[in-house]
Amino acid sequence: MNLDELKPGQCATILNIEGDSKFRQRLIAMGVTPGTWVMLRKLAPLGDPMEIRIRNYSLSIRKKDARLIRVSLLEG
Repeated sequence: MNLDELKPGQCATILNIEGDSKFRQRLIAMGVTPGTWVMLRKLAPLGDPMEIRIRNYSLSIRKKDARLIRVSLLEG
Protein backbone atom coordinates (compact mmCIF):
# COMPACT_ATOMS: atom_id res chain seq x y z
CA MET A 1 0.00 0.00 0.00
CA ASN A 2 1.01 3.63 -0.34
CA LEU A 3 1.32 6.26 2.38
CA ASP A 4 -1.65 8.22 1.01
CA GLU A 5 -3.93 5.22 1.75
CA LEU A 6 -3.42 5.35 5.53
CA LYS A 7 -6.22 6.57 7.77
CA PRO A 8 -5.56 8.96 10.68
CA GLY A 9 -4.04 7.07 13.60
CA GLN A 10 -2.70 4.18 11.50
CA CYS A 11 0.98 3.28 11.66
CA ALA A 12 3.21 1.77 8.99
CA THR A 13 6.81 1.03 8.11
CA ILE A 14 8.30 2.64 5.01
CA LEU A 15 9.34 0.04 2.43
CA ASN A 16 10.66 2.18 -0.42
CA ILE A 17 10.38 5.56 -2.12
CA GLU A 18 9.55 5.78 -5.81
CA GLY A 19 9.98 8.80 -8.08
CA ASP A 20 12.99 10.60 -9.45
CA SER A 21 16.28 10.85 -7.58
CA LYS A 22 15.80 14.51 -6.66
CA PHE A 23 12.49 13.69 -4.96
CA ARG A 24 13.98 10.70 -3.10
CA GLN A 25 16.96 12.75 -1.92
CA ARG A 26 14.65 15.47 -0.57
CA LEU A 27 12.63 12.94 1.44
CA ILE A 28 15.73 11.15 2.72
CA ALA A 29 17.10 14.51 3.92
CA MET A 30 13.90 14.93 5.96
CA GLY A 31 14.31 11.49 7.54
CA VAL A 32 11.85 9.57 5.36
CA THR A 33 13.91 6.42 4.83
CA PRO A 34 13.08 2.74 4.29
CA GLY A 35 12.58 0.86 7.56
CA THR A 36 11.36 3.96 9.41
CA TRP A 37 8.12 3.87 11.38
CA VAL A 38 5.49 6.48 10.40
CA MET A 39 2.03 7.43 11.70
CA LEU A 40 -0.63 9.47 9.91
CA ARG A 41 -1.67 12.12 12.42
CA LYS A 42 -4.30 14.05 10.47
CA LEU A 43 -5.51 15.30 7.12
CA ALA A 44 -6.19 18.90 6.17
CA PRO A 45 -9.91 19.77 5.83
CA LEU A 46 -9.84 19.12 2.07
CA GLY A 47 -7.56 16.09 2.45
CA ASP A 48 -4.34 17.67 1.25
CA PRO A 49 -1.71 17.98 2.72
CA MET A 50 -1.44 15.22 5.28
CA GLU A 51 0.50 15.41 8.54
CA ILE A 52 2.66 12.44 9.46
CA ARG A 53 4.67 11.69 12.57
CA ILE A 54 8.14 10.36 11.79
CA ARG A 55 11.35 10.27 13.86
CA ASN A 56 9.72 12.22 16.72
CA TYR A 57 8.64 15.19 14.61
CA SER A 58 5.63 16.13 12.49
CA LEU A 59 5.96 16.51 8.73
CA SER A 60 3.35 17.76 6.26
CA ILE A 61 3.42 16.07 2.89
CA ARG A 62 1.31 16.42 -0.24
CA LYS A 63 -0.90 13.47 -1.16
CA LYS A 64 0.66 13.25 -4.63
CA ASP A 65 4.07 12.81 -2.97
CA ALA A 66 2.69 10.34 -0.41
CA ARG A 67 1.48 8.16 -3.31
CA LEU A 68 5.12 7.51 -4.18
CA ILE A 69 6.00 6.13 -0.73
CA ARG A 70 5.32 2.38 -0.33
CA VAL A 71 4.52 1.28 3.23
CA SER A 72 3.63 -1.85 5.15
CA LEU A 73 0.74 -1.38 7.59
CA LEU A 74 1.50 -2.23 11.23
CA GLU A 75 -1.27 -4.21 12.87
CA GLY A 76 -2.25 -3.61 16.44
